[in-house]
Amino acid sequence: MNKVFIIGLLTTILLFPQYMFAQNNSTDRMALQPKDQSIIAISALTAKGDLVNLKPALNKGLESGLTINEIKEAIVHLYAYCGFPRSIRGLQTFMEVVDERKEKGLIDETGPDISPINNEASKYDRGKQILAELTKMPQDGKPAGYAAFAPVIEVFLKEHLFADIFERDILTYAQRELVTVSVISVIGGAEPMLRSHLNICLNVGLSPQQLKEFVDIIRSTLGDKEGHDARTVLNEVLKAKNLD
Repeated sequence: MNKVFIIGLLTTILLFPQYMFAQNNSTDRMALQPKDQSIIAISALTAKGDLVNLKPALNKGLESGLTINEIKEAIVHLYAYCGFPRSIRGLQTFMEVVDERKEKGLIDETGPDISPINNEASKYDRGKQILAELTKMPQDGKPAGYAAFAPVIEVFLKEHLFADIFERDILTYAQRELVTVSVISVIGGAEPMLRSHLNICLNVGLSPQQLKEFVDIIRSTLGDKEGHDARTVLNEVLKAKNLD
């Protein structure tokens, strides 16, 4: 047998596992992890107030590897976008799920608590810094639009939403953005906000393919209309960035 052929064959055999490992890693980066898929479904159903379907989604989330504290944090986070009533009902439903699972002998991981925030800067400055990091844009310009019309909401936005909430750990920025775009997709009529946060999703490392998968989950969880509306805005975002 030709020596060159034999050497080539041996090289292929030796390198094939490495090639497959690289391919699998690439695929993993393109697809949303099961935990993140569950975060989307849990957030969407909580925001919609669909507590019947929320229960199996919460069970699936725990089974996907989400800790109790991660799910609690996602449900707490979403109150900023759809209000206390939806968030609190989501938490109450989650309490029922955890208790029911304990009765069945299923003990779920609680996970780490929120880390203390040791930052002496004002909450406004901290929120401004986080917003700049998320949007990849400086936040030192003169207030315009709604921020100029009602300056207090701009203060609330930076001090509370981006300091009090986004500064907390347990969830990554990418996971918090998945919560956010899920809720905005539910409430409807907020396309400029959805557009803005889909752009932030790209900024914090989510890929176009992962965002397309997000839309598929919204469609399967909520319905064709919500999925279509989310896909329309996503297409606009990706086209503007030449990522479609």
